[in-house]
Amino acid sequence: MFGIYLKRELSRRKKAAMVIALGLALGIALVITVNSVSAGMTQAQDKVLTSLYGLGTDMTVTKAQAAPTDSASGRPRFEFDAGSDSSDTQSSDRVMPQGGQALKASLVTEVAGQTGVADAVGALSLNVTKVDGSFTQGTAESAAPAPSGQGQGGGGGGGTGRVQGGGANFDVNSYSVAGVDVTNQDLGPLATSKITSGTTFTTAQTNSKVAVVSASYAKENELTTAKTITISDTKYDIIGIATPDSSESTTDVYLPLKQAQTLGDSADEVTTIYVTATDSKQIDTVKATIQKNISGTTVTTSADLADTVSGSLSTASNLATSVGKWLSIAVLIAAFLVAALLTSSAVSRRVREFGTLKALGWPSRKVTRQVVGESIVNGLIGGALGIAIGVGAAYAVTAISPTLTAELGSTGGAGGGGGRGGGGAQQAASNTMEIALSAPVSLTTIALAAGLAIAGGLIAGAMGGWRASRMRPADALRSVQ
Repeated sequence: MFGIYLKRELSRRKKAAMVIALGLALGIALVITVNSVSAGMTQAQDKVLTSLYGLGTDMTVTKAQAAPTDSASGRPRFEFDAGSDSSDTQSSDRVMPQGGQALKASLVTEVAGQTGVADAVGALSLNVTKVDGSFTQGTAESAAPAPSGQGQGGGGGGGTGRVQGGGANFDVNSYSVAGVDVTNQDLGPLATSKITSGTTFTTAQTNSKVAVVSASYAKENELTTAKTITISDTKYDIIGIATPDSSESTTDVYLPLKQAQTLGDSADEVTTIYVTATDSKQIDTVKATIQKNISGTTVTTSADLADTVSGSLSTASNLATSVGKWLSIAVLIAAFLVAALLTSSAVSRRVREFGTLKALGWPSRKVTRQVVGESIVNGLIGGALGIAIGVGAAYAVTAISPTLTAELGSTGGAGGGGGRGGGGAQQAASNTMEIALSAPVSLTTIALAAGLAIAGGLIAGAMGGWRASRMRPADALRSVQ
């Protein structure tokens, strides 16, 4: 009886049912769209952080760079023999650790022993500035002697000499080097890169003169696994070409950690400690523990770096997070209220119907159940329409893929890689990249939409049912004209 009556009443009031369903659908569609775009923003931000800093859910431990003293400004110095023959090419490499002050390698073990830390690996970030070129000696020429009596002070007439030509032609090339703990490559500078040519380091190559270069650096300098790379007069055999999982990498050359320490004159030192937590939900707790127990260090997480993201990605993310979510909540509440008011209004127009049913013996709870049932069906119809509209809008955003720019500045204390993988040197200047926005729709979002649809139907049905339950059979007689 309930089902038959429900079907008949919905068929009789198709327009009213569709108005209620469409109101709920618009609110639910907006919620799905905003949630999907917000998820896309989060993915884009994670991609930016991974691309530029290599930081995922882990953290890095560094030490802020101290201010240079007068005697050691930290500026590179190059010394060349200017008297060399012009045909000789001179070259000099300046290798400097960067990404913060050096940390004792023993701190890696200390960090690994902190509560909540699953693993810790040290790495050394270096910057190599290579200057090579040659001098061209000038040619000395003698001028004609001055006439007698016309020299300075009336003196005799010796000639004056001058040098013509000469100069220097030097090329300056700067690139980054990361020292990798070859015994644990799942964490550290190479973790987010794939070896697309050759091989990676083996555990036996802790102090071998071998190198892995990034794909972009190899392409720029025409390097292959059959060639070598020379740094500070030391030749390294290239054993692999690494392609980062993300679009960009800040590291050009990877060396075994001990070799990097030798190059940078940083024996038993690292600049960055990469840390993974046992529970990704306890990142903040682990960060606080490390900072408390190991003084003088700076612990940087993805949340810290996210605060440095600017550009259109940051603006859009803020809009989606704040304005978008509040707007969707406001629209959803308005949709619920409209559905409730329309249901209550529809009940008012059915006075004779419900009064007659009560006169025939229907109890108030049965009348209320009938109204609530109709409202839930309207809510489900609205939910289905809202999910369809919301998913369509999300797919439209993904298909269009609007491009957003993201700019990351220095955090001041973060080391070069910044987290799991990634790695090289800290970016002194800001980094900019473009990200195509997508709007993924998760099953959680669909479940949320379905729950909201049912909730909207229940709210509307509760208000309409309450009003219907208060009607008396006499109300039906008074409504007869």
